[in-house]
Amino acid sequence: MEQRYRSPRWLPGGNAQTIWPALFGRRHHGEPLAFRRERWTTPDADFVDADWLGEDPNAPLLVMFHGLEGSTRSHYAQAFADWARQHGWRFVLPHFRGCSGELNLAPRAYHSGDFEEIGWMLAQAKARHAGPLAAVGVSLGGNALLRWAEEAGDTAAATARAVAAISAPIDLAAGGHAIGRGFNRLVYTRMFLRSMKPKALAKLAQHPGLFSREKLLAARNLYEFDDVFTAPLHGFRNTDDYWARGSAKPHLPLIRIPALVLNARNDPFVPGASLPAAHEVGSQVTLWQPEHGGHVGFPAGRWPGHVMTLPDEVMGWIARHL
Repeated sequence: MEQRYRSPRWLPGGNAQTIWPALFGRRHHGEPLAFRRERWTTPDADFVDADWLGEDPNAPLLVMFHGLEGSTRSHYAQAFADWARQHGWRFVLPHFRGCSGELNLAPRAYHSGDFEEIGWMLAQAKARHAGPLAAVGVSLGGNALLRWAEEAGDTAAATARAVAAISAPIDLAAGGHAIGRGFNRLVYTRMFLRSMKPKALAKLAQHPGLFSREKLLAARNLYEFDDVFTAPLHGFRNTDDYWARGSAKPHLPLIRIPALVLNARNDPFVPGASLPAAHEVGSQVTLWQPEHGGHVGFPAGRWPGHVMTLPDEVMGWIARHL
């Protein structure tokens, strides 16, 4: 999964390597995964639903943070949970608010720079477990996890032994503009807005006057959606302020625990030119930037392929730091 990764010959291109694995890639061995759901009450009287796998409190624990509109149903979550099951780890995925299948209560949702929520979730997981803890964040969740590690600095080691971010849009402006153009706008932007707009409107019904219904309905890309909904609900002036303050890339030298940052250079959401070079990160940060893989794809094997090489490689790196 380092620079040597190559996608199967039958699946060329960043878009194919993004879409096919998410829809058709095999994601676990044998029996389906049976998660146990636990509800955590937040400090603002809301809730977070966390899905657990495994019961041994002394085993290593993998905490996973999902991507935009993700859940334990996401292909990558299933693949990492299966890796944990196969290797004797516990696994927990705390859903960002509104992503567990039930609308949350407070006048907020989640965002790419939500390091305070990440810190609270990690503390909840650690309080329920005795063994060592490591965390993996995917896409939006990866950027937020890196932001937590950056903000936590020297104190991060008291919570997590190591972290990894997969396909994280660590330059939110570069990623946000990329997903708003051409094929990306026609396919990915429409897919996300089809899920996010109804949730936002349900939030408006809960809290009348929270934002402009007309402006939300008129939003045609993530920049406009974030300007109406995400930014003002989470204390940002506008989308530009949110993307600037939420991006992990400028603060990577501040990380004080082992951190893996994995991005394929053909990721349609994260332009290769926006990725950091080695001199832009601290000594604790490892960069993997293979030419292929798409966005959280990294398919492997013969047709129809599987996505289990990704957790093998990432968790192999993490295990070396435990």
